[in-house]
Amino acid sequence: MADDKKTKKTTTKKTTTTKAKKNSTAKINQAESQNQGPGFGIEKLFLKDVSVEIPNAPEIFTSREAPKISLELNNSAKPLSDGYYEVALQITVTSKQGKDTSFLIEVTQAGIFKILNVPEEGMEMVLAITCPNILFPYAREAISDLVTKAGFSPVLLNPINFETLYMQQKDQEQPGAAKNAN
Repeated sequence: MADDKKTKKTTTKKTTTTKAKKNSTAKINQAESQNQGPGFGIEKLFLKDVSVEIPNAPEIFTSREAPKISLELNNSAKPLSDGYYEVALQITVTSKQGKDTSFLIEVTQAGIFKILNVPEEGMEMVLAITCPNILFPYAREAISDLVTKAGFSPVLLNPINFETLYMQQKDQEQPGAAKNAN
């Protein structure tokens, strides 16, 4: 009988502790929802599209002329659902030896990002600067691997300042908007 009383007391104490934990958790969740600041999270990073072309193979491998590398960069963003956005960074690398194209590699590195409580005026900057900064190293690695697997010397892309690109784009848009307003 003494054992039964101990068990009952222990069970009662656990129930009380559980109720106290639930109340404190509810208070914390309520406080968090009232004081939610901006939120940012990476949900998924993935290679959306890849293309490797060597239009002048195998003759191009016998050429000893120094290659000239050109780079084209585009990024896009689209909303998926409440707070979720897909951002895609497309990079095209073209190598030419004289008039002949050695290779053309296109990589679209994408990611799904969860962005919450960011003001509308700041959202464009997050999608055009922060997200591409996260995606670029992955695209850079994919390009380097693909170039090597295609039989060429590795191409290591220099880091890109997406903030500067964004500001340049905004500067180009403003004079055009001023001309249209007149």
